[in-house]
Amino acid sequence: MSLNNAIIKALNWRYAVKKFDSEKKLNNLQIDLLKEAFNLTPTSYGLQPIRMKVISDESLKVKLKQAAFDQIQITTCSHVLVICHQTDFGTKDINHFTALKIALMPDKKDEIFEYGELLKSRFAVKSEKDITLWAREQAFIALGNLLTVCAIESIDACPISGFIPDEVNKILDLDDLHLNSVALLPVGYRAIDDAHQFDPKIRRSLSDIII
Repeated sequence: MSLNNAIIKALNWRYAVKKFDSEKKLNNLQIDLLKEAFNLTPTSYGLQPIRMKVISDESLKVKLKQAAFDQIQITTCSHVLVICHQTDFGTKDINHFTALKIALMPDKKDEIFEYGELLKSRFAVKSEKDITLWAREQAFIALGNLLTVCAIESIDACPISGFIPDEVNKILDLDDLHLNSVALLPVGYRAIDDAHQFDPKIRRSLSDIII
């Protein structure tokens, strides 16, 4: 594959933005695209134990910034994508998944029902801690997917895990929704005076990292 490949170029272009241009905003079509990309993220068994909240309200962004150790990306960006995982994943979610599949493939109703029962048996033997870890891992798959989509669409982003989840959960009433915040993803456009955009991308050589 040529190193001039458009996707490779986009991935080389992206970096973790340190300062956004607060005057530039993403439009509704761009936000809708990121929502669709999140929904299409692959997850284990296709069960989607993840959710995303899109924040554009400036007063909420100020509160989130305080919960994220005053990182300015949160208040200078266009939108903050808050990626969460469920804290109450269980049988009800597997039943919902099964119902969705049967509605789309009614001719395979028996096969899908049996698969749903298999999933229930597998999760029944998992501890609450293991299910939480599993759900959290799916959230990070979504984060990676969104970063790639942002790069391809020339949308700047900065993944942030340095924040206090309990405070973010409280600000956004996530506990009431049985959700826990995992990552914040400010998106928008880089500021012209963000000098980090000119830093070289530091990566191991392919021979070192591909074993």
